[in-house]
Amino acid sequence: MTALGRINLCVSLLFMLVTLAGLALLLRQASHDVQRELQAAEAVLEYLGEVARSNPDSLRPELTENLRHIRVSWLQPGERPRQQSESLVEHWIAERLLGSALLLADSWPLADGRRLRIALDPYDEIEEIYDSLLQLLLLSTFALILCLLSIRFAVRRGLRVLDELFTGLREVGAGHFDTRLQSHGMAEAQRLAGHFNDMTTTLQQVQADNAELTQALLELQERERARLGQTLHDDLGQYLSGIRAQACLLKVVADRPLQVQDTARLLDGNCERLQQGFRSLIRDLYPVVLERMELGVALQQLAVDWQQAHGIRCRLVLGAHLPSLPLASKAHLYRLVQEALTNVARHAEASEVRIRLQRRGQGLRLLVRDDGRGTTLPLRPGIGLRSMRERSRSLGAELRLYSRPQAGWAVCLKIPLEARR
Repeated sequence: MTALGRINLCVSLLFMLVTLAGLALLLRQASHDVQRELQAAEAVLEYLGEVARSNPDSLRPELTENLRHIRVSWLQPGERPRQQSESLVEHWIAERLLGSALLLADSWPLADGRRLRIALDPYDEIEEIYDSLLQLLLLSTFALILCLLSIRFAVRRGLRVLDELFTGLREVGAGHFDTRLQSHGMAEAQRLAGHFNDMTTTLQQVQADNAELTQALLELQERERARLGQTLHDDLGQYLSGIRAQACLLKVVADRPLQVQDTARLLDGNCERLQQGFRSLIRDLYPVVLERMELGVALQQLAVDWQQAHGIRCRLVLGAHLPSLPLASKAHLYRLVQEALTNVARHAEASEVRIRLQRRGQGLRLLVRDDGRGTTLPLRPGIGLRSMRERSRSLGAELRLYSRPQAGWAVCLKIPLEARR
């Protein structure tokens, strides 16, 4: 059953219950009213009965035809009382309100052979009750029809908005993030359309950002490959060529000890520089130090190397009792600090950077702050900030950025330890 059908059914049942309750109250009140009227008519009925017993012929039709709630009739010999013209509904109402005993009649024989019949006649009141019941039913029916039409009109408008929303969601599910909902007259529909349009705008922006990020990552991958190839060819390759040439020279000067010693020293120096180059290259590709030492020691080494490389003072403060993190979590946190320092070196124009890693309650708090030129937030994030957000999401952490013009940047990361267990 549709939503409109369920609403119509509930409203119809409610109207039915209210109508039945109204009918019950009306019948109850009508019962009291009819009984009071008939009690007043019983005195007249008793008087007529006494007159009929003493002198039945004294009663004339012109004297009794206008009596209220009393019916006087003269029956011919063998004539049966005529069926009352009241409807079955009115007769049913009379029996329910008064009972069958009050509807019985008395008769007296007349001198001319006819019979005088006198009975209570509550059907004037019953007819009024019947009219009231009919009016209540008609009013309830009219109100129900009007209510159902109003509900149909209102729900149809709402369902039309929902149909448009479902259509829009199907379009969004198919990847068409440029879908927009039209504005309607209803305030709720306007808010719904506004939220949907904001959602699709955000999704469209995220899609564009993801495409831009993918392109940037591909370009970064190519640059890293080019740098790696250039380093292997121009730096490490030259050392290998020198080592090979010096090895060949050793064969030539094997009978000259002094030249052998000089060549061996050069060979040792080239091997040392080659080893340092490999270490530097591996350190850039993957922080191997994290496998052998704790995060605090690795961050200290990173701060020292970064300060020497960029000439910017870097102060590191480590709290006591830092927890031991899994290797993957240490790598994400290490890379996040590394990316924050890279952003400072590229954009902040700072003279000092402070890094603070402390345990706070059930989590870790990392703060990286510089004294650079800062900026006005919100700022559309670049590749570096997006990378930091992705790493914080991998840590299950909350990353917040603070900045003001000429007040530097602050990167705050809160890492719940439960997520790292």
